[in-house]
Amino acid sequence: MKRIVLTGGGTAGHVTPNIALIPELKAAGYDIQYIGSYDGMEKKLIEDMGISYHGISSGKLRRYFSMKNFSDPFRVLKGMSEAKKLMKELKPDVVFSKGGFVTVPVVFAAHSRHIPVIIHESDMTPGLANKLALPKASRVCCNFPETKALFPEGKAIVTGTPIRKELFSGDSAFALTFCGFTDMKPVMLIIGGSTGSVAINNCIRENLDAILEKFNVIHLCGKGNLDESLKNKKGYVQYEYIKKELASLLALSDIVVSRAGANAICELLALRKPNILIPLSAAASRGDQILNAESFKKSGYSYVIEEENLNKETLLKGISYVYEHKNEYIETMNKSELADSTGIIMNMINELAGN
Repeated sequence: MKRIVLTGGGTAGHVTPNIALIPELKAAGYDIQYIGSYDGMEKKLIEDMGISYHGISSGKLRRYFSMKNFSDPFRVLKGMSEAKKLMKELKPDVVFSKGGFVTVPVVFAAHSRHIPVIIHESDMTPGLANKLALPKASRVCCNFPETKALFPEGKAIVTGTPIRKELFSGDSAFALTFCGFTDMKPVMLIIGGSTGSVAINNCIRENLDAILEKFNVIHLCGKGNLDESLKNKKGYVQYEYIKKELASLLALSDIVVSRAGANAICELLALRKPNILIPLSAAASRGDQILNAESFKKSGYSYVIEEENLNKETLLKGISYVYEHKNEYIETMNKSELADSTGIIMNMINELAGN
């Protein structure tokens, strides 16, 4: 039996692609071990799947001043030591790293023992953790053709992101009952990320009456962002967070308004959902969502509204345009070559593991 170590943590985007790979790895007969931080959000997600989990010390490598910059290097050094010990004990045939600062010690430790490493970069430009891991990687998976050019020739492959199989088995009839919609209008789904987006939430609610003239609305607004005054608004339902019903809500939706996180937009592409992307502004991020959104716009997969330009006029114009041209968006997405990301990555894992 071949053994693989999966690693990634800190955000859902660094864990969900690993989760998508797990059923395929099990089917292929791999013994799966996971390395994450002691108490990161990845710990419960992985343990709930019955996968052996190993925690190591983790520190964040910041590009800005923080008092933690003085203590975190010691946490990273401790994590390096723990990762080396785990590599010696586990003796994996291959390591797959999805990113996040906890992965850096794991990648370095694997490389020191001549264990092949695959890293996956979701965004258009590599994050700091993957930049550090790159010299130790045997292969690099990426989502965008533009990203491939940033890596050494022959090392990077455009694979897309592994998509959870359950997302393809949504039940729109169940979703219709779950949401309680009675008017047979088209459905718009708004996804602002796990913590929600104040800018998107406010703009949607300020223009809700105009939107509801043509659509039923499902609003995933993030923890603590429910608006009780809209609780009984006909044609509008709001949830802080949805997990098991998400596939069905997506199946019911005709168009989607979303942030532009790499995993989220790859899921929309895989599901062929016409979409409006409102990327996180450069003022609140390193600008990766803006680049992701622009790539999807260039490819014809998405309509993009920059957060700084988000208002009643731009929102309603975008919604109208995407719905009127939804068949053109679907046709373009159908031509995407990233139809089997999981299969491409599994072939790569098997090759490096000698399977």
